[in-house]
Order: sequence, then C-alpha cells, then structure tokens
Amino acid sequence: MTQTPVAPARPGDEEASESLSGGRIRRVAPRRSTVAAYVALTKPRIIELLLVTTLPAMVLAAGGLPEWWVVVATMLGGTAAAGSANALNCYVDRDIDALMRRTGHRPLARHEVSPRGALVFGIVLGVLAVGVMGVVTNWLAAGLTAAAIAFYVVVYTMVLKRRTAQNIVWGGAAGCMPVLIGWSAVTGSLAWAPVVLFGVVFFWTPPHFWALAIRYREDYARAGVPMLPVVAAPQRVAREIVVYSYVTVAVSLLLWPLATGWVYGVLAGGAGLALLAGAHRLQAGTRRGANAKAAMQLFHLSNSYLAFVFVAVAVDTFVR
Repeated sequence: MTQTPVAPARPGDEEASESLSGGRIRRVAPRRSTVAAYVALTKPRIIELLLVTTLPAMVLAAGGLPEWWVVVATMLGGTAAAGSANALNCYVDRDIDALMRRTGHRPLARHEVSPRGALVFGIVLGVLAVGVMGVVTNWLAAGLTAAAIAFYVVVYTMVLKRRTAQNIVWGGAAGCMPVLIGWSAVTGSLAWAPVVLFGVVFFWTPPHFWALAIRYREDYARAGVPMLPVVAAPQRVAREIVVYSYVTVAVSLLLWPLATGWVYGVLAGGAGLALLAGAHRLQAGTRRGANAKAAMQLFHLSNSYLAFVFVAVAVDTFVR
C-alpha cells in the first residue's frame, strides 16, 4: 500500500489521530468544544494585529495615555467588531473554506458550528460592538465601527473577493478602519494623522496578503478565488509587491513631519528598509523560479513591520 505524506498538524491539533482512507493516511484533528469553535470563528490572530494598530492611534490622539475607560471600551468594542466581521466572513465563505487547505480547519468547514449559529453569533457581536462604542465613547466611533463591519462583509467578502484580482486592494480598506476608530474614540473627530495611518495599513495590505496568496496559490485556484497570484504571472505579482512596499514605507514617513518626532522617523525608516529588503528578496526568488519560501518570509516580516511601526508611534509619543 502506498502511503501519501500528510501535512504536519496545525497549532492546536497536537492530539490529531491518523486513519486509513482509500489507501491514504488522513490526519483527523479532534473536534473542539463548542466554545472554542465559536472563538475560532472570530479569527483571534487577525484581531490581535488590528488591536496593535488601534491603541497606538489612541495614544497619538491623546498625546499620551487616554482615559482608561475609553481604552477598555475601544479595545472591547474593536475585538467584538473584528470578531463579528470575521464570523460573518466565515459564514459567507463556508463553501470555499472547505475546499482550501489553509482554511479547511475553520469551524464551519469542519461542521463544528451550524451556519445559522455562525450568522447569529456574528450579528450579535456586531450589534454589541457598535452599542459599546456609541454609548461609552461616541457615535462617530460607533458609526465607523459599523461601517468597517459592513465593508468587510459586504464589499470585500460578498462583492469583490470572488470577482476581481483587485479584491484585497480595495477590500483591505476594512482593515484600515481601526486607526480611524481609535482616534475618533479619543477625540470625537478625525484629522490628517489617522488618515496617514489609514494609508499605511491600506498600502501594506496587498504585499502582505499577496505574499500569503503566493504560498497558497493552488488553494485559491481550487476555490475559484481570483487572487492576483492565481491570475497573473509571478513576475508581475512580485513587481507589484515591491511597488506597494515602497509606497507603504513612503506613506509611513509622512507621519514624521505631520505628527511625530525623530524617534518615530528613525524606527519607521529602519523597519521600512527591512520590509523593502524582504520584497526585493521575493522578487529575486521569483526570477529564479523559487519564491514560495521568500513569500512566507515576507508575509511574517510584514506582520512584524506593521506592529513595529505602530509601536514606534506610541514610543515616540511618550518620548516627546
């Protein structure tokens, strides 16, 4: 009997068992508890990155630490809002999630949560998020919170994702909203500084996500999702990643003369050089016909880059 190698278990699947099926070894992950399955619907790792961009924006808006209750309400509201958008995304995408190796472990794909349960859960989280933001902070922040959820679920997931290779370019705007929400929660208004921070996340999103899509290109192709790495030549994808990376770094440095000092400029500039080096390394690997490893390196590097730039915003504010 020929055995087909199986992929290593995902984090959290340490107790996975193996069973024989049709001459192949199939790794069967243990079912999660109901609570754990609902938590998984919210995609906690994505929420962490969103909150990393929210708090520094609040610190910059306040010129230091905002009122503690504003921070708590915004963090809780932001967590619920992101969890709502992610759960509703899982509900809408449950058909293609089951086809993709990267998303096959999600609760709806594994039938750990019913579609109706996921839908109700996502809506309730969204209502709670908007209510908390409106009552505790202000209704501008609440309105932006509602807009972020609606944009991610309707514009990105339902309209753009399966129709255009530019899906993540425009749909990624939803992930930029936390900086506007955090700023408005503190000040009750908007200004140019949070708009620049919005731009940093906006231009950062394509190279970040396209790097991941390079690694999982076959997944997206199987599911019929026209991510750029699926429909365009690798050389074009790498070139666009480099261009967007340069624009990301340039926009990040606009914040230096606008609202920050030399500490931010130095830290953001150094992080930008690292991001550009990763993008060019991916482009060089593409020319050699081997870019999967460089793509995942850039994906992880881009996570660190965004977190570092926003931490630099807070550090600079406290130093000044």
